[in-house]
Amino acid sequence: MLEAVIFDMDGVLIDSEPFHLVVNEKIFANLGINLSEDEYHSFIGTTHKDMWTTIKKRYNLPQPVPELVNMQVSGNINYIKNEEIKQIKGITDLLSRIARENIKIGIASSSPTEVIELVINKLGIGEYFSSIVGGEEIKKGKPAPDIFLKAAKRLKAKPSACIVIEDSKNGVLAAKAAEMKCVGFKNPNSGNQDLTKADLIVDKYNSLNVSTLRNLF
Repeated sequence: MLEAVIFDMDGVLIDSEPFHLVVNEKIFANLGINLSEDEYHSFIGTTHKDMWTTIKKRYNLPQPVPELVNMQVSGNINYIKNEEIKQIKGITDLLSRIARENIKIGIASSSPTEVIELVINKLGIGEYFSSIVGGEEIKKGKPAPDIFLKAAKRLKAKPSACIVIEDSKNGVLAAKAAEMKCVGFKNPNSGNQDLTKADLIVDKYNSLNVSTLRNLF
């Protein structure tokens, strides 16, 4: 029985990867490092801390990880506040359809809670979510299941009765490790993500309804 739907944010609620790339490329240039496209895409779905811990070690950066994370978070916040941001087409309708069925809705994102709240309020969809878990709240980021298990606990839903909607390989693996059903959302701006472990893969939200979600059980 479906009790809750847990959404990732980046690439799922908002088409954020293009502006994340703009922000991160400026940071990489200032740091004098050059990541390949595949290398960069491997970090999609992970926390800022995990990404910068790996990059710092790989490129022998002198800056401490918290300073590197702050560069990224500050850059993203400035962009969101000052530029137009776009929600994924059809997301408001999907959220409305789920809410009408009295199914709980939450967010579990590797982005910081401050950024999540800024995004959903700017997009005008904050009312749909009864729980938010940000990346700073968990010790082990995706593909570990921790963030989704915490989200389910806050929603007072059994993990086996939850569906996760994710656009990244790391997110899908985290959802399945939490023993939840998973819908893989194929977002071309998220790179060539392997979503094959998901229970269902879609590339448009208008093809997704509550009966389809329930049928996953």
